[in-house]
Amino acid sequence: MTPHTSVRIWDLPTRLFHWALAACVIALVITAKVGGNAMEWHFRFGYCVLALLVFRIVWGLAGGYWSRFHVFLFSPARVFRYLHGNTHPDDNIGHSPLGALSVFVLLAVLVAQVASGLLSDDEIAFAGPLAHFVSNATVGLATGYHTEIGQFLVLGLVGLHLLAIAFYVGVRKQRLVRPMVNGNKALPASTKPSRDDAASRMAALVVLAVSAGLSWWVSSLAATAF
Repeated sequence: MTPHTSVRIWDLPTRLFHWALAACVIALVITAKVGGNAMEWHFRFGYCVLALLVFRIVWGLAGGYWSRFHVFLFSPARVFRYLHGNTHPDDNIGHSPLGALSVFVLLAVLVAQVASGLLSDDEIAFAGPLAHFVSNATVGLATGYHTEIGQFLVLGLVGLHLLAIAFYVGVRKQRLVRPMVNGNKALPASTKPSRDDAASRMAALVVLAVSAGLSWWVSSLAATAF
């Protein structure tokens, strides 16, 4: 048996992103269903998600090792082998091939949902900050996607994500939630850890600040419509 030790897999910025995104998505769903004055908060949480997505894209290139996209960008053949039980030793360190696929799909759907929201207009009281930069036909398509398709894709993927976690925790007895809280997994000592020191956390803070600034700038474009 190879001796196991506690290895840092998920750095603090990745963990905070994960939980912040989950909270914002829940808030977006609630405010959308409530409607009315709650739509003001719907937009605010949408801008938060925009900032978080920009951060994650950058952090997927420069973050901790197991958070980088190239580490869990698996080929279709690798996913197929995983589904048929032919696993690789690295499959259960960071994201599994199936988990990685769900991450990319969820990020893509959230990007589409945020982008369509920025272009939407309910023709009553609320319009996205970019709606006045495009044609009415584009606004109509974006609004239709955002309200009739995108939200259900997000809800469906979130539901599948929760079911997958329940399956892996309850059936396969894999600890998925705790590592996303403390960042560590019990793995062979030879496992490459993710960098998670003060310097990397400061870099993440800078990236988040720039991402938030970009989101704020996008939100300010609404004022140019008047």
